[in-house]
Amino acid sequence: MTYRAPTRDHAFILRDVLNLETHANLPGFEDAHIDTVEQILEEGGRFCEEVLAPLNTVGDKEGCKWSPDHTVKTPTGFKQALDQMVEAGWPNLMGAPAYGGQGLPAVVATAFQEMISSANMAFGMYPGLTAGAYAAILEGGSDEQKALYLPKMGSCQWGGTMNLTEPQCGTDLGLLRTKAVPNGDGTYRISGQKIWISAGEHDLTENIVHLVLARIEGAPAGVKGISLFIVPKFIPDANGNPGERNNVFCAGLEEKMGIHGNATCVMSYEEATGWLIGEENSGLKLMFVMMNEARLGVGVQGLAQGEAAYQAAAAFARDRLQGRSLTGPKNPDGPADPILVHPDVRRMLMDARATLEGGRAFMLWTSLHGDLARLSPDEAVREKAHDYMGLLTPVVKAYLTDKGFKIASDAMQVHGGSGFTEHFPASQYLRDSRITLIYEGTNGVQALDLVGRKLAAKGGRAVMSFFAEIDGFVTENASDDAMVPFVHGLKDTKDKLQDATMWLMQNGLANPDNAGAASTDYLHLFGLTALAYMWAKLARAAHARIAAGDTDPFYANKLVTGRYFVERHLPDAASHLAKLKTGATLLMQLPADAF
Repeated sequence: MTYRAPTRDHAFILRDVLNLETHANLPGFEDAHIDTVEQILEEGGRFCEEVLAPLNTVGDKEGCKWSPDHTVKTPTGFKQALDQMVEAGWPNLMGAPAYGGQGLPAVVATAFQEMISSANMAFGMYPGLTAGAYAAILEGGSDEQKALYLPKMGSCQWGGTMNLTEPQCGTDLGLLRTKAVPNGDGTYRISGQKIWISAGEHDLTENIVHLVLARIEGAPAGVKGISLFIVPKFIPDANGNPGERNNVFCAGLEEKMGIHGNATCVMSYEEATGWLIGEENSGLKLMFVMMNEARLGVGVQGLAQGEAAYQAAAAFARDRLQGRSLTGPKNPDGPADPILVHPDVRRMLMDARATLEGGRAFMLWTSLHGDLARLSPDEAVREKAHDYMGLLTPVVKAYLTDKGFKIASDAMQVHGGSGFTEHFPASQYLRDSRITLIYEGTNGVQALDLVGRKLAAKGGRAVMSFFAEIDGFVTENASDDAMVPFVHGLKDTKDKLQDATMWLMQNGLANPDNAGAASTDYLHLFGLTALAYMWAKLARAAHARIAAGDTDPFYANKLVTGRYFVERHLPDAASHLAKLKTGATLLMQLPADAF
């Protein structure tokens, strides 16, 4: 199977749906002329197709190798691929210009990130985690820390990690035990153990900068007493180059279901030298900068693995001969028809395509709001964009990863018995994508975050703004005959989401278990609404192209896929609404010893 980067779809969304050039007045956007962006994505797509994708199976088969000297060897070709990536400047697309970055909008970098994750998810995690650590230092680091670390991390000459999880605590960081003891010279001695640290040790970069959550001696209990520290593998010398080896080591690698090409490490800190980022006891706030970046990135991974799995399944369905069409032979000169003629195979492929194309628009639309939150000179625009980023981050993470895994599972089903073997890529996509539902906060935690925190934030301002925006779109397009199915589907689904929101407000306060029991169905209803909105926007842009005389079948195909989403996916909204309204009574009724 040969991966093909969906650059045509990216260009359509950025040019015709998000109207990227209307933001040319913003920093970074002045250099993001759509023709330039298309060229960047074409070149980036070619790099992913030709350099990264061929290493995907290599990484899966070889995995990473740990040695007793605490070093880790990455799969064959990974080091050379990262060197090419660094030389071409790909990691620094949206890096801060003050520290050597190209300063392009995040929405452009997100499109490139999708292609990396489709081509080789395990590889993409190395620069991806570095970008998250970069963002936290940019947000909370001192000027000296930024000047020392960001130029080399931005280029991926140095790597980065986030160190949260410990054997006794994952989601509940209040149980964290790693300690930090002041040395009296501005540095701290960091001691403890961290587990499941992606990219914690490897041979790809000359240094690795660990961002570590720890508790300073005497700090308050719980999450209020957590601080964030920079703990580099090699302590930079006076010239800013890797110097003395720090007392942080990889004690072993996890044996995993998937992402074998990424080193998932147990990290041991033995009075390692660390530097505080920001204020004492404010580490969780800064770590959330990384976590939110990571959660959006994981949503991208879910979509990206779904895209790669879909492409493999579609190629297999075109080539695999099996049985005859129910309406008569479609390949009369051959012994059988390709399985693409069978409606149930088409169902799985169309389900995938409709979700992926709508999900890609949702992902890029959300990423654009991240740019607006940082860069818009209009306070009202920044406020709305900040609200949306808080509200939508758990939806992007959980909905796109749930759907990405479902697509990978259906892609294996399209392959039939061949997919269950290692002769085809379906198995790897299924195994690699499964982690996306778990790390950076499980999807159940994302659903709880959505209903427990994000809906109520600032008096519900974000979700009310989201509803009002959809209402405005429906009103604006209601009289357009070509838009009728999309507008009606969007309005009906949004009304169900609004009904569910009111039910949660009334019943979640009375019994918090009601909110917990409803949370996953609510998140999926939210995801359906978001994709219904995106498909309405995609349809409007496609109709405009056709009305202008563009005869490219790309636009007609887009409309068929959108209609499929409206007719085959949006009915699920009623099911989610009905289920969430059943509440928690039966769910919580069995005694614990009955399980």
